[in-house]
Amino acid sequence: MINLYIEHISNQLSIKIWQVEHCVALLEEGATIPFISRYRKERTGALDEVQVAEIKHYFLRFQDLEKRKTAVLASIEEQGKLTKEIKKEIENCVEPQKLEDLYLPFKPKRRTKASIAKEKGLEPLASAIYDLVSSDPFADAGKFINEEVPSKEAALSGARDIIAEWISEDSKIREELRTQYSKFAKIISKQHKDLTSAEDSKYRNYFDLSGNISGMPAHRLLAMLRGEREGELSIKLEIDSDYSLNYIRRGVFKKKGTPSAACREQIEIALEDSYKRLLHSSIENETIKAAKDKADLDSVKVFGENLSALLLAPPVGQKRVLALDPGFRTGCKVVCLDSQGELLHNDTIYPHPPVNEKIQAIKKISNLVESYKIEVIAIGDGTASRETEAFIKKIPMPKGIQIFSVSEDGASVYSASPVAREEFPDYDVTVRGAISIGRRVMDPLAELVKIDPKSIGVGQYQHDIDQNLLKEMLDNTVTSCVNRVGVNLNTASKHLLSYVSGIGPSIAQNIVNFRTENGPFKSRLELLKVKRLGDKVFEQCAGFLRIPDSSNPLDNTAVHPERYDLVKTIAKDISLSPEELIKNESAREKIDIKKYVTQDVGIPTLTDIMEELSKPGRDPRKVAQVMEFAPDIHSIEDLKTGMILPGIVTNITNFGAFVDIGIKQDGLVHISQMSDRFISSPSEVVKLQQPVQVKVIDIDLKRGRIQLSLKTE
Repeated sequence: MINLYIEHISNQLSIKIWQVEHCVALLEEGATIPFISRYRKERTGALDEVQVAEIKHYFLRFQDLEKRKTAVLASIEEQGKLTKEIKKEIENCVEPQKLEDLYLPFKPKRRTKASIAKEKGLEPLASAIYDLVSSDPFADAGKFINEEVPSKEAALSGARDIIAEWISEDSKIREELRTQYSKFAKIISKQHKDLTSAEDSKYRNYFDLSGNISGMPAHRLLAMLRGEREGELSIKLEIDSDYSLNYIRRGVFKKKGTPSAACREQIEIALEDSYKRLLHSSIENETIKAAKDKADLDSVKVFGENLSALLLAPPVGQKRVLALDPGFRTGCKVVCLDSQGELLHNDTIYPHPPVNEKIQAIKKISNLVESYKIEVIAIGDGTASRETEAFIKKIPMPKGIQIFSVSEDGASVYSASPVAREEFPDYDVTVRGAISIGRRVMDPLAELVKIDPKSIGVGQYQHDIDQNLLKEMLDNTVTSCVNRVGVNLNTASKHLLSYVSGIGPSIAQNIVNFRTENGPFKSRLELLKVKRLGDKVFEQCAGFLRIPDSSNPLDNTAVHPERYDLVKTIAKDISLSPEELIKNESAREKIDIKKYVTQDVGIPTLTDIMEELSKPGRDPRKVAQVMEFAPDIHSIEDLKTGMILPGIVTNITNFGAFVDIGIKQDGLVHISQMSDRFISSPSEVVKLQQPVQVKVIDIDLKRGRIQLSLKTE
């Protein structure tokens, strides 16, 4: 990557140039974000995953920009208009918008007023006026009268059209106006004139809303733009047009001589026309787009944070699970899973109206719990969830059984997916959905990677934001979480394996095939026997894969195989084996890691190694806790203002957090109701899946909306 881009990334991210250079070099070598941030700290100056991901984002963006530059230069050269100055300006561009501004005068376009005037031969007159060569434009206009130009006024009008287009295509004028609009423009939202059912519109809060576009919250801007797309709102920008015209005036007359009054008059008319007819609408669109791009970025960060919290939710681990997908009329689908998540049994019970087979349901559940030695019961949090939970809790159970409410978001998507059909071809979607619920409580990460992250239901306005940007963020988040936790090489599904650094779907399938044909992996080095898994892929993935039963204890840690010899040396120096070193905490505490610093291995890597030796195979996630809702609250009708209830955070947006209080509708805790101190983001106060105590402050039965507060005192 050329130095121009390296320096730009360095300035944007406040990272040293050499760090960016080394990180880009690693990316070009095919290294992944988790691998770079975990195992190449010395080379990058210990850049974390977020920084590496940002560098990669710029890296890919600049690759696209370079391709666009090549196309633009070729187009201008083909027209015979490429000068050294234009070429240099284009080559020095780091912003796509700036490149498009430079290309605008040369960009093939449909017929305009200016192009029609040029066809009539009026460009020389326009040049004479604009360059202040003409002292009497009206007299000069007479030279251009012909069949197509019947009068001097027609000639001047055409010349002004050409000048107006020249002004609108001036890159410096456009850049200054864009800056002015982005800082000072006010965005105005009004009810669309053709909207008839205004009373029932979900956008009625935006029928008379305005604010500076630079300070408009992301969720509000995205809502306004969606309302405009759906034909319920009209959106426009308001700006001080006098200020804009004065700037354009300065840009046009700068470095020019003193124009004659007649010449100035023609330019002034063209200038105002250029602004009102061409520039304002163009810059308005660009400003709104830039604001939306920023809102998209803010929103995908929210998605990333929420998804990360969900994927890293505490697992109950390898326990035998009875899972229920609740329902009223269609009954509750029941499945029993072994400690590996394999289906043992499925059935349906009908404990609720209209069937009311409570006795039969109690007998079935009791028999299943005893027969399959159930340790955990998981209940989907959808329709009939609270009623099913209350029913289950009335059944006498062996001591120690835990009952969890599990989010169903995305379960229906999974149950109808090719992945689910491949796993359970002989079962219908209801059975697959219940299996997914059960597996989620065992290991949320392993199950949720099978679902498109966009279907999990965390974040804000996911259908309104840039889908490529969203996919990049969500893919990075899933990959980050999978590699942070580590993956058991002998039990992981191909879907989980595919997110491991360097592997992907094809090699993941090859790993599963090898495992099926040859039995469990006995060491990490056996990975090199897998089809298409060469040295490069091994380097990228090995440190993130775990083999708990390997004869080499380091295979169950995040210590990379490339550092096994180093660990052996450290252990040998104190007369221990690596296995003994792992078990002997006091011996590890006496080691001076500075003695082992080399050109390739620094303190960051040595520190990571010692931390891993202290917790081999330990899951970094917390232990799952049972969430208990208020027992007497089952519907919105049961709520009263002032109630203080237990809840769990189900979604976080820029404007607040949604909390499940055990009924069908989640309540909203607005950001203003989160803390007595100023906070810029709800994530400063709460995290996804966090248990909270909330106060009910407003109930809207008609719209099914509940307002909550974290200020319970």
